[in-house]
Amino acid sequence: MRKDLNGELRDLVSELVDRGLTLGQARREFERQFILAALRSNSGSMSSSAKSLGIHRNTLRNKVGELGIDSADFGFRGKSGPRSRA
Repeated sequence: MRKDLNGELRDLVSELVDRGLTLGQARREFERQFILAALRSNSGSMSSSAKSLGIHRNTLRNKVGELGIDSADFGFRGKSGPRSRA
């Protein structure tokens, strides 16, 4: 029998706790993977990904930078992360 989403999440959280991850580490990795999934499903588009995540594009760009996400992480060969100003 297939578990529902809550059952799968409960198992995953239990495994992370058993491995000794802190809440901060788990939250950071979850956020990183969630953002990567959105970027992959939107072909690397920051605007489309931000919309699908329910956040502003600038917030997403800042999160990408904070989490050290690079375009190679989501299989897109374009620019990623916050742009530097000249």
